Amino acid sequence: MPTTREALLDAATDLLDEGGPAAVTLREVGHRAGLSHNAPYKHFADKNALLASVAARELTHQTWAARYTDLRPALSAYVTWALAHPARFKLVFGTWNTGSADLGAAADTASAAFLRAVKAGQEAGDLPAGDPVRLAALVRSVAHGAVDLALSGHLAADGKGGADPQDLVDDLLEHLRAAAS
Repeated sequence: MPTTREALLDAATDLLDEGGPAAVTLREVGHRAGLSHNAPYKHFADKNALLASVAARELTHQTWAARYTDLRPALSAYVTWALAHPARFKLVFGTWNTGSADLGAAADTASAAFLRAVKAGQEAGDLPAGDPVRLAALVRSVAHGAVDLALSGHLAADGKGGADPQDLVDDLLEHLRAAAS
Protein backbone atom coordinates (compact mmCIF):
# COMPACT_ATOMS: atom_id res chain seq x y z
CA MET A 1 0.00 0.00 0.00
CA PRO A 2 1.51 3.35 -0.99
CA THR A 3 2.26 5.99 1.59
CA THR A 4 0.21 9.18 1.61
CA ARG A 5 3.08 11.00 -0.06
CA GLU A 6 3.30 8.35 -2.79
CA ALA A 7 -0.47 8.50 -3.33
CA LEU A 8 -0.19 12.26 -3.75
CA LEU A 9 2.70 11.88 -6.21
CA ASP A 10 0.72 9.26 -8.14
CA ALA A 11 -2.27 11.59 -8.35
CA ALA A 12 -0.08 14.51 -9.44
CA THR A 13 1.58 12.36 -12.10
CA ASP A 14 -1.80 11.26 -13.45
CA LEU A 15 -2.96 14.87 -13.64
CA LEU A 16 0.31 15.87 -15.30
CA ASP A 17 -0.13 13.14 -17.92
CA GLU A 18 -3.71 14.24 -18.57
CA GLY A 19 -3.19 17.97 -18.90
CA GLY A 20 0.36 19.10 -18.23
CA PRO A 21 1.53 21.17 -15.26
CA ALA A 22 -1.48 23.50 -15.45
CA ALA A 23 -3.77 20.57 -14.61
CA VAL A 24 -1.90 19.87 -11.39
CA THR A 25 -3.40 21.72 -8.45
CA LEU A 26 -2.86 20.80 -4.84
CA ARG A 27 -6.61 20.71 -4.27
CA GLU A 28 -7.20 18.32 -7.19
CA VAL A 29 -4.21 16.18 -6.19
CA GLY A 30 -5.72 15.72 -2.72
CA HIS A 31 -9.11 14.91 -4.20
CA ARG A 32 -7.66 12.50 -6.79
CA ALA A 33 -5.68 10.71 -4.06
CA GLY A 34 -8.86 10.26 -2.03
CA LEU A 35 -7.65 12.65 0.67
CA SER A 36 -8.68 16.07 1.90
CA HIS A 37 -7.87 19.09 -0.23
CA ASN A 38 -5.43 20.18 2.50
CA ALA A 39 -3.52 16.87 2.64
CA PRO A 40 -0.96 17.87 -0.03
CA TYR A 41 0.11 20.88 2.05
CA LYS A 42 1.29 18.54 4.79
CA HIS A 43 3.82 17.04 2.35
CA PHE A 44 4.59 19.84 -0.13
CA ALA A 45 5.05 23.55 0.49
CA ASP A 46 3.41 24.49 -2.81
CA LYS A 47 2.74 23.32 -6.36
CA ASN A 48 6.36 23.85 -7.43
CA ALA A 49 7.59 21.63 -4.58
CA LEU A 50 5.05 18.96 -5.59
CA LEU A 51 6.10 19.11 -9.26
CA ALA A 52 9.78 19.01 -8.27
CA SER A 53 9.05 15.84 -6.30
CA VAL A 54 7.25 14.34 -9.30
CA ALA A 55 10.25 15.18 -11.50
CA ALA A 56 12.69 13.75 -8.94
CA ARG A 57 10.69 10.53 -8.74
CA GLU A 58 10.65 10.25 -12.54
CA LEU A 59 14.42 10.66 -12.68
CA THR A 60 14.87 8.12 -9.91
CA HIS A 61 12.54 5.58 -11.51
CA GLN A 62 13.87 6.23 -14.98
CA THR A 63 17.59 6.22 -14.34
CA TRP A 64 18.03 4.73 -17.77
CA ALA A 65 21.79 4.45 -17.91
CA ALA A 66 22.09 2.97 -14.43
CA ARG A 67 20.62 -0.26 -15.75
CA TYR A 68 22.92 -0.57 -18.72
CA THR A 69 26.58 -0.40 -19.56
CA ASP A 70 25.68 -0.18 -23.25
CA LEU A 71 24.25 3.18 -24.27
CA ARG A 72 21.97 1.78 -26.97
CA PRO A 73 19.44 0.12 -24.62
CA ALA A 74 19.75 3.00 -22.16
CA LEU A 75 18.94 5.55 -24.84
CA SER A 76 16.20 3.35 -26.27
CA ALA A 77 14.55 3.23 -22.83
CA TYR A 78 14.94 7.01 -22.53
CA VAL A 79 13.38 7.70 -25.93
CA THR A 80 10.54 5.24 -25.29
CA TRP A 81 9.76 6.84 -21.91
CA ALA A 82 9.93 10.39 -23.26
CA LEU A 83 7.63 9.69 -26.20
CA ALA A 84 5.16 7.77 -23.99
CA HIS A 85 5.10 10.48 -21.30
CA PRO A 86 5.69 13.85 -22.97
CA ALA A 87 4.41 15.93 -20.05
CA ARG A 88 6.79 14.12 -17.66
CA PHE A 89 9.65 14.56 -20.13
CA LYS A 90 8.99 18.29 -20.42
CA LEU A 91 8.61 18.63 -16.65
CA VAL A 92 11.83 16.80 -15.83
CA PHE A 93 13.89 18.67 -18.40
CA GLY A 94 12.14 22.02 -18.17
CA THR A 95 13.35 25.17 -16.49
CA TRP A 96 13.20 25.13 -12.70
CA ASN A 97 12.94 28.32 -10.72
CA THR A 98 12.81 26.62 -7.36
CA GLY A 99 15.53 24.80 -5.50
CA SER A 100 14.74 21.21 -4.63
CA ALA A 101 17.30 19.07 -2.89
CA ASP A 102 15.49 15.89 -4.01
CA LEU A 103 15.38 16.96 -7.63
CA GLY A 104 19.00 18.08 -7.56
CA ALA A 105 20.10 14.77 -6.05
CA ALA A 106 18.05 12.76 -8.55
CA ALA A 107 19.48 14.78 -11.46
CA ASP A 108 23.02 14.29 -10.17
CA THR A 109 22.46 10.53 -9.81
CA ALA A 110 20.98 10.24 -13.31
CA SER A 111 23.81 12.28 -14.83
CA ALA A 112 26.44 10.22 -13.04
CA ALA A 113 24.84 6.98 -14.24
CA PHE A 114 24.75 8.25 -17.81
CA LEU A 115 28.38 9.32 -17.58
CA ARG A 116 29.34 5.83 -16.32
CA ALA A 117 27.63 4.30 -19.38
CA VAL A 118 29.55 6.66 -21.69
CA LYS A 119 32.84 5.80 -19.98
CA ALA A 120 32.02 2.08 -20.27
CA GLY A 121 31.38 2.58 -23.98
CA GLN A 122 34.72 4.33 -24.35
CA GLU A 123 36.53 1.57 -22.46
CA ALA A 124 34.86 -1.08 -24.63
CA GLY A 125 35.95 0.76 -27.79
CA ASP A 126 32.35 1.46 -28.83
CA LEU A 127 32.73 5.21 -28.35
CA PRO A 128 35.65 7.44 -29.28
CA ALA A 129 38.19 8.53 -26.71
CA GLY A 130 38.05 12.04 -25.37
CA ASP A 131 36.29 13.97 -22.66
CA PRO A 132 33.47 11.68 -21.48
CA VAL A 133 31.50 14.59 -20.02
CA ARG A 134 31.43 16.35 -23.37
CA LEU A 135 30.62 13.13 -25.22
CA ALA A 136 27.77 12.44 -22.78
CA ALA A 137 26.45 15.96 -23.44
CA LEU A 138 26.57 15.33 -27.20
CA VAL A 139 24.73 12.02 -27.00
CA ARG A 140 22.16 13.33 -24.52
CA SER A 141 21.58 16.44 -26.65
CA VAL A 142 20.88 14.44 -29.79
CA ALA A 143 18.49 12.08 -27.97
CA HIS A 144 16.75 14.92 -26.15
CA GLY A 145 16.54 17.14 -29.22
CA ALA A 146 15.21 14.32 -31.40
CA VAL A 147 12.47 13.56 -28.87
CA ASP A 148 11.60 17.24 -28.56
CA LEU A 149 11.40 17.60 -32.34
CA ALA A 150 9.21 14.50 -32.64
CA LEU A 151 6.87 15.71 -29.90
CA SER A 152 6.57 19.05 -31.70
CA GLY A 153 5.71 17.36 -35.00
CA HIS A 154 9.01 18.26 -36.67
CA LEU A 155 10.46 14.75 -36.89
CA ALA A 156 8.86 11.48 -37.99
CA ALA A 157 9.97 8.33 -39.75
CA ASP A 158 7.26 8.79 -42.38
CA GLY A 159 7.49 12.56 -42.56
CA LYS A 160 9.81 15.37 -41.61
CA GLY A 161 13.39 14.24 -41.22
CA GLY A 162 12.59 10.75 -42.47
CA ALA A 163 13.55 9.32 -39.08
CA ASP A 164 12.19 8.95 -35.59
CA PRO A 165 14.18 9.75 -32.46
CA GLN A 166 15.39 6.18 -32.04
CA ASP A 167 16.63 6.14 -35.64
CA LEU A 168 18.70 9.27 -35.03
CA VAL A 169 20.11 7.92 -31.76
CA ASP A 170 21.07 4.70 -33.54
CA ASP A 171 22.66 6.72 -36.36
CA LEU A 172 24.68 8.77 -33.88
CA LEU A 173 25.89 5.69 -32.02
CA GLU A 174 26.93 4.07 -35.30
CA HIS A 175 28.88 7.18 -36.31
CA LEU A 176 30.55 7.28 -32.91
CA ARG A 177 31.36 3.55 -33.08
CA ALA A 178 32.94 4.08 -36.52
CA ALA A 179 34.94 7.02 -35.17
CA ALA A 180 36.20 4.85 -32.31
CA SER A 181 37.52 2.17 -34.70
